Amino acid sequence: MAVRKIVTYPAEILEQECETVTVFDKKLAKLLDDMYETMIEFDGVGLAAPQIDIKKQIAIVDIDDEHGTIEMINPVVLETSGEQTGPEGCLSFPGLYGEVTRPNQVKVRAQNRKGKTFEIEAEEFLARAILHEIDHLHGVLFTTKVSKYMEEADLEELNQE
Repeated sequence: MAVRKIVTYPAEILEQECETVTVFDKKLAKLLDDMYETMIEFDGVGLAAPQIDIKKQIAIVDIDDEHGTIEMINPVVLETSGEQTGPEGCLSFPGLYGEVTRPNQVKVRAQNRKGKTFEIEAEEFLARAILHEIDHLHGVLFTTKVSKYMEEADLEELNQE
């Protein structure tokens, strides 16, 4: 496994539609392992392939809960409901945080590293993380959804509440 370099804004790949994954092989498994290592190294809760300069529909999320690491290949949002507003950051925008409103619940269909289709339902923070990463696969950046930018100090206050 290897830690990959994070692509930061304004890299073009971050605003491009990613390609569908059609080959499920050892190379894909290694890429997913590298993405996990990279996400952990940079203290993230999710990572999308374009963030490491790969234009494919691959994203991982791990918010350190009972779901463990969720690998989503070619994910499609099936349903959303409710609404939540909260702080978000992004490894491609180091030091930048903002308040973003997203659905509170989401249902997604995706494929795993072997190509098997699965569905996952999530709510609250996990839903937020999943939707943030899926946005990356369509070239949508969280900065386009920010209602108010926040300083790191604002975040620390929220974490202490």
